[in-house]
Amino acid sequence: MLPLRPPSFIRVHASRLSWACLGLVLALAAPLADARSPDGPPLPLAEVASGDRGEVWTVFQGTTPEAFTVEVTGIIRNALGPGKSLILCRLTDPRVQAMGAVAGMSGSPLYIRGRLAGALSYQVQRFETVRYAGFTPVADLEEVALRMSDLPLVPIPLEATGSAPAPATPRTAGADLVSLQPVTPVFTLSGLAPSVAERFAPELRALGLAATALGGSNAGSNAPSPQLPAALNPGDAVAVALAVGDITIAGTGTVSRVDGRRITAFGHPMLGIGDVALPLCASEIVAILPSNLNSMKVSNTGPVIGTLLQDRLSAVAGELGPGPRLIPVEVETPQRALRFAVARHPQLAPLATAMGVTQAIQGSNDAGFAEGFRVITRVDYPGQKPLELAMLYPGPQGFAAGLEEFLQKLNACLQNPFERTFPDAVRIRIERLRQRPWAYLDHVQPSSTRPREGETVSILLDGRDHQDGTLEATATLVAPAAWVGRTLELVVLNGRDLDRATGQAASLSASDVRSFSSYLEGLRSFRRPDGLYVAVLERTSAVLDQNERFAGAPASIERITQGNLDSRFGRQDLATVLWEEHVMPDRLISAQIRRSFTVTD
Repeated sequence: MLPLRPPSFIRVHASRLSWACLGLVLALAAPLADARSPDGPPLPLAEVASGDRGEVWTVFQGTTPEAFTVEVTGIIRNALGPGKSLILCRLTDPRVQAMGAVAGMSGSPLYIRGRLAGALSYQVQRFETVRYAGFTPVADLEEVALRMSDLPLVPIPLEATGSAPAPATPRTAGADLVSLQPVTPVFTLSGLAPSVAERFAPELRALGLAATALGGSNAGSNAPSPQLPAALNPGDAVAVALAVGDITIAGTGTVSRVDGRRITAFGHPMLGIGDVALPLCASEIVAILPSNLNSMKVSNTGPVIGTLLQDRLSAVAGELGPGPRLIPVEVETPQRALRFAVARHPQLAPLATAMGVTQAIQGSNDAGFAEGFRVITRVDYPGQKPLELAMLYPGPQGFAAGLEEFLQKLNACLQNPFERTFPDAVRIRIERLRQRPWAYLDHVQPSSTRPREGETVSILLDGRDHQDGTLEATATLVAPAAWVGRTLELVVLNGRDLDRATGQAASLSASDVRSFSSYLEGLRSFRRPDGLYVAVLERTSAVLDQNERFAGAPASIERITQGNLDSRFGRQDLATVLWEEHVMPDRLISAQIRRSFTVTD
């Protein structure tokens, strides 16, 4: 029996079908032709329907954007608030379906029928078996762009925009039954050792920034910069920087819309702080790291190409051209100097500066700081005397233990509660010590604790260094006639303890001072943290008028101010310094010596 064979016309059609299937497979495998019309009219949300197929343009590697396919499944009405909807799309492209929405794709423009419909902005869940993404409608992108229409093409300085609200802390996965999260750009910390980047991760998270040490920049590199496009186009990668130079902190996203020199990107907020002035930088995508938790682009941050001016709910927007004014920072060590510039932002500037100092101390191959070092910080404010701060550390581990205090000092120096102004420059010098600064005090011996008026009193201090070497110091005073009959105390304390004993707070607040100049003077008044202070104190009660103390004020003044104690005036029991001398500088030493002291006639 012969096997059954289909008729010839069936064989012919089957052959044609095979070629058609092969053609379809080849078409799916080939890159999508660029059928978009970036300059054409956008597609209103009302014309977007379930089942529409679209193309999303983004950079997978290098600097050239490519398209991937999506299918509209519907519109989530009022998803982000009244009138703020999202276009929900299934990611049909096999490349993207495997990894989902990628950090760095935020802002990738969505084209439907060749017209701009929105920008990729939100990740839906994290472990879904079919990948979806949310897209910000084009009308919301235009709304952010229109906010710049009344702005000059000169970058807006941050100090002219008013105080910025604290950014929200990112939600963690699993915090909600259904999670709708922005495809937040991951800020790369280039120029920092991984251990340094890890140390500052909690501070960055507190500012709402997800960060990684896996990324780079072209600053200070001998490698040639990537070939940059003559102008940015929708789908190109772009970075927003918080610091540029030897230390670069930048988050990469994608350009959504271009209108001349003005661009709109990200499709969601970066920090959500409204009017800003941050550097826009070119960006080169090195690779995409797929992950079931959070896929991300690895990028190199390029040169500054413009200024970010708006950071809003629906997008960020800025303009190409010169970058904004930044705070130049130099961290100098005996081996080299780190030079970078940080954003004029009261929280970001101290944090980025502290990162540079930590990198100089802990993130290099140099072991010259093992014995100890001094960090001298100089802050230059316009029209003000330079503010200088010196702190001593017994080595890198000692600096790590005292990093929180160092960051608090930087915050006090770089934050300004009175005037919207920022430093002209920050210069930090790290000096190596020849020996460890640890020391111990054994004896304090005054020549007399009941001197006669006019008598010279010598106070001898004996101690040891960390190797049991002998340390000696002598403080000398002449007992004045004005001290006769007063209840006094001879003390030996470190600078912090003497500040506390005399009623000086560990930090200054805006309510303590009346002007920016007095704020800087208050910072200068803190005693040195190294060495010891030998002092004569007198216990007294003082009337406080904000930061002014009036020791020994008459009772009549206290009665007059008593009704205003909770508003402007106050009263404080404290010690007044009649005389002091700083001894054993360049030593980290602790002491709590108190002796009664009486001057007789």
